[in-house]
Amino acid sequence: MPRLSVWALRAALLNFSVGFTFGALLLANKAMPAMGSLWRLLPAHIELLLIGWIVQLVLGIAFWIFPRFKFPPKRGRSEPGWIGWLLLNLGVLLVSIASILGRQELVVLGRISEATAVVLFASSLWPRTKPTEIGKQIT
Repeated sequence: MPRLSVWALRAALLNFSVGFTFGALLLANKAMPAMGSLWRLLPAHIELLLIGWIVQLVLGIAFWIFPRFKFPPKRGRSEPGWIGWLLLNLGVLLVSIASILGRQELVVLGRISEATAVVLFASSLWPRTKPTEIGKQIT
């Protein structure tokens, strides 16, 4: 497994763990209300699980499993993927912190960072997409 995929999966599992913990705290607070301010964790919980876990897991697996080139480097240039990985995690962190602190300007920066990350990941995967033999026969 390529190093980028390994780090993406590790970060996805970390986001899953933190998001799951936030969800458990919210659920416990719903059963036995202790702190009303704990509900500020809800947007961070959603962000960590949807973007930090699911999107990052998909991108990490996609980088690993997409078709490889015949000649080295087998997976093409990985630099855009690494920058995308950093920006995705930065975006998740910014949006999560912003939702807890109530700072909307950080949410905008985080979303821009996440969108840029997905574009960079896609640009690193795009050269590896190629038509199948069946597709060549049909056209």
